[in-house]
Amino acid sequence: MTKIRSLILAPALFVLSVGCEQGAEKPAAKADEKAKADTTQKGFKPSDAMKKVGAGGAKPMAAPPPAPADIPAPADVAAPPADAKTTASGLAYKTLEEGNGKAPSAEDTVEVHYTGWQTTGKMFDSSVKRGKPARFPLRGVIAGWTEGLQLMKVGGKTRFWIPEKLAYQGRKGPPEGMLVFDVELLSIVETPKTPPDVAKAPKDAKKTASGLAYKILTPGKGDKKPTATSVVKVHYSGWTTDGKMFDSSVTRGRPATFPLNGVIKGWTEGLQLMNVGDKARLWIPEKLAYEGKRPPKGMLVFDVELLEIMQ
Repeated sequence: MTKIRSLILAPALFVLSVGCEQGAEKPAAKADEKAKADTTQKGFKPSDAMKKVGAGGAKPMAAPPPAPADIPAPADVAAPPADAKTTASGLAYKTLEEGNGKAPSAEDTVEVHYTGWQTTGKMFDSSVKRGKPARFPLRGVIAGWTEGLQLMKVGGKTRFWIPEKLAYQGRKGPPEGMLVFDVELLSIVETPKTPPDVAKAPKDAKKTASGLAYKILTPGKGDKKPTATSVVKVHYSGWTTDGKMFDSSVTRGRPATFPLNGVIKGWTEGLQLMNVGDKARLWIPEKLAYEGKRPPKGMLVFDVELLEIMQ
């Protein structure tokens, strides 16, 4: 069965760590193609510049606006200045503006604006330029970000000089060498709490012939259930039985949409037991999940809210 990777971070976000890929899988198999089609704006084509307008024939359309310019590098991009602080790991940082909120922990998901440069002054990524903040779990980014953002408070702005060993460690592809980031911590996103019964299904959970266990946590007001071929919109979080959360549309801040015949068997079966608006907990045995062929392995536990049946 084909599987898709969750969009924890925007595709252009370079702070994503290689290690987080294991713990960031949606249960859907084909959803990213649909999501991409739903969310990606069509690029401007030369043929779009002329459109027929009644009998008047073709009239020129306005050209698309130019792409935003790169953000200039700070004057101290080449090396940390004398007033920068350095941690035991080698991370250097300087507070540009003090925050007045709380500091995140390594387990939190954060929302930030940031721009990254190489020490040559070349900008390689920027949520500011894209005009959209980035949201991600601190456990799912490069080590310099995991450590550095815990030194910030909500509302603050900080400049980081991240040595290569805390960034991409010389791997080909991502930017090499020390990286410099200006980061504004906008908010800390509350992480869904691990269910108290994550280790095994409780006695009041129902169990199907396949071995799937489920429990309706909050009944919805709808009375319509999806079929095996329905396309559904859901919010969900998933844990392994040791309580480790490996994926969540809630922390990403956007629901997931996918066809039920394109997901793991436990989801195909389980969501057909739900009405629109229901919130349910599913205990999915390994044989109905990834069959031990790839992580996350073992029984998986999901909290799912069925928001909508798309078709």
